[in-house]
Amino acid sequence: MPNILIGTLDGYLTDLIPTRDEVLSEMEAYAKENRVPIVGPLVGRMLYQLVLMNGIKRVFEMGSAIGYSTIWLARAVGADGKVYYSDGSEENAARARGYLARAGVADRVQVQVGDALTLLEKTEGVFDMIFNDVDKHDYPRVFDLALPRIRKRGLLVTDNTLWSGRVAENTDDIWTKAIQEYNRKCYASDTLWTTIIPLRDGVAVSVKL
Repeated sequence: MPNILIGTLDGYLTDLIPTRDEVLSEMEAYAKENRVPIVGPLVGRMLYQLVLMNGIKRVFEMGSAIGYSTIWLARAVGADGKVYYSDGSEENAARARGYLARAGVADRVQVQVGDALTLLEKTEGVFDMIFNDVDKHDYPRVFDLALPRIRKRGLLVTDNTLWSGRVAENTDDIWTKAIQEYNRKCYASDTLWTTIIPLRDGVAVSVKL
């Protein structure tokens, strides 16, 4: 996924962070070789930090792919936390299970295969954080579905909200228009406080008031 940051700054920030462990490094290499979309280490570290800062213990992840961001989240929630993985691909889920086991966090992750929005509806309870990284045309629906499921002072975090800069364009592209609508909903909501962070492809962080 293209970065919003110019290459020199992205490279500078990436060089600053410590080398990831064997599992995450292997996942990064696999994702690059096979064109699997993952959040990458800069956003992974941000997710980890958000979880720690806000005492988050129960996370629903919408669109988990091979489980890269899942591992960052699961490590941050701790042994008494729970992360709900969701992805439409059984192949992705099978690979994720292997990585989760090797990372030592399989016992705190519930792997679910199917449509992420449907799985969220079927999963009972309120969440401390929902992380949204599904197909972009579903972003407005995610907003409507996720917001009531987040506790007060909980977080709704969404990836790809700057969409390589295309959100600033007047376009008929369905995915771009859906992201634009999602962003407008976040900033117009009187029950959220939102900031879009221009890291990687843009990450919207919304806290429920």
